Amino acid sequence: MPFRYFIKQLLLPPGILFIFLLLAWWLRRSRPRLACACFVAGLGGLWLMSMPRAVQLAAHALEQEPALSAEQWPQLARRADAIVILGAGRERGDPAWGGEDQPTGVNLERVRYAARLAKASGLPVLTSGGLHYGSPPSEAWIMATSLQNDFGVPTRWQEGASRTTWENATMSAEILKAQGIHRVVVVTQAWHMPRARWSFEHAGLDVVSAPVGFLGIDNARPLGGWMPEGKAFWQSGQLLNEAVGLVGYRLFYR
Repeated sequence: MPFRYFIKQLLLPPGILFIFLLLAWWLRRSRPRLACACFVAGLGGLWLMSMPRAVQLAAHALEQEPALSAEQWPQLARRADAIVILGAGRERGDPAWGGEDQPTGVNLERVRYAARLAKASGLPVLTSGGLHYGSPPSEAWIMATSLQNDFGVPTRWQEGASRTTWENATMSAEILKAQGIHRVVVVTQAWHMPRARWSFEHAGLDVVSAPVGFLGIDNARPLGGWMPEGKAFWQSGQLLNEAVGLVGYRLFYR
């Protein structure tokens, strides 16, 4: 597996939080104060990331683009020339589907929303997403198959080589510009939209944001969302990864 994968897992939660807890145990006798600080950081981080309320507040800071209203969907053809759906991983070899890879829940949410937009506007669709550690099929193919089989929407282009949001943008731009297309509707999660829009605009495309899957809204959880939940921990990890990615892109892709 790529070296980048291991570094990412160690430096981002939960990896870094478990490292803090291991350090706390290792230093408990030689450096008790430092051990205490590591324990607080590790346990406190695990607690905070499991809070739905913390997810809501963090997502609200990232979700800067408003949702499109249903009344705007038919008018998208006046503002753009194509719809681009960004990949969001896959479920490997699901037996329920004959062992074929399937879109993740997040990916399917994007596909479903893009299908509605495509039917309302008549715009053609490009799916963007590469291979999983080099093994086919591409995320672009998986999304295109779901679009056709589940929603009756054909895919005109597939960009199946990208591995990052930056590559989603640059490689999609190459395909679309060759067709004379410079205005696109980008479909991705609301918390991912700032980095996606930034990347596509730097690739020379005009962007209409079509965010979906908002997390920064009222979570409607008991006790105001301050009870730990496993789902919240996963969501916190996604948001933290996005915040780090957004800062990194603006530092390294200028």
